[in-house]
Amino acid sequence: MTTPTKLSPAPVIDETARLLTEHYVFPEIAEQLADLLQRRLIEGAYDVDDAEELARLVTADLQSVNSDRHLRLKHHADPVFPTQGAATLDAMRRDFDTSLGGAPRVQLLDGGVAVVELAPMLFPLEWAAEPLGAALTLVSRAAALIVDLRANRGGDPDTVAFVCSYLLDERTHLNTMCWRGEKRSEQSWSLPHVPGARFGGSKPLYVLSSDSTFSAAEELAYDLQQLGRAVVVGEPTRGGAHPCKGWTVHPHLEVTVPLGRAINPVSNTNWEGVGVQPDIPCAAADSLDRAHALALARLAG
Repeated sequence: MTTPTKLSPAPVIDETARLLTEHYVFPEIAEQLADLLQRRLIEGAYDVDDAEELARLVTADLQSVNSDRHLRLKHHADPVFPTQGAATLDAMRRDFDTSLGGAPRVQLLDGGVAVVELAPMLFPLEWAAEPLGAALTLVSRAAALIVDLRANRGGDPDTVAFVCSYLLDERTHLNTMCWRGEKRSEQSWSLPHVPGARFGGSKPLYVLSSDSTFSAAEELAYDLQQLGRAVVVGEPTRGGAHPCKGWTVHPHLEVTVPLGRAINPVSNTNWEGVGVQPDIPCAAADSLDRAHALALARLAG
């Protein structure tokens, strides 16, 4: 039996404030938040013995200024690795292996309408290219396609571009990422070639969303919606458009800090704080039936 690591809030807050000041995409807000954390520390707001409770309190304060949902102090029940991003790698691999590589459901509905569910996340492309390519090739012959993102919590922007490449006919500018402290921006484009067959850019396409759809999954829905390629059906998404990195600040605590912001080439903005707004609003539980009915009606018409 291991002895729990003693919690001392001050070093956690000091390191979190330093990382914010050095890395957060919005420097002025970083200064505000760093001051807020130090003030709350002095007031005794973080005088707790439980790391999970400290994570909850600090996260609430981090998100209190601009509601950035990628800005978090995350609690891990098991000790986290000291390197950036390594804290979740093992859990991510388990999720990958138990979800058929991120495409746990491929189904053909009545009327030639196919469904492909992408969940629980869009895994790193070096892992996911083969299973996602196989799933998307399988549905390429369908008359209409429904992409289910209701349980997708985010992932790799390169995987977003990979999926979009199966749903478009031509190489297309999808997104631009602007990083703090760098004058250059980084553009994301669909691929000129894909392994397997494309569903293509002309047949009916629907994307299902929920209030759990987050981050890179939101980008996938938003990119296709802004291009006029897909109809989004369901609920507004969570609203996280800032890519982030993680740093260990305690054996059980990891702070995630957004380093950049997305700019869509069509809207010149993103979904941060507001979420992707569905074209056809409805309860997430009803969205599959609604999208299926829409697809059948369009095919019949």
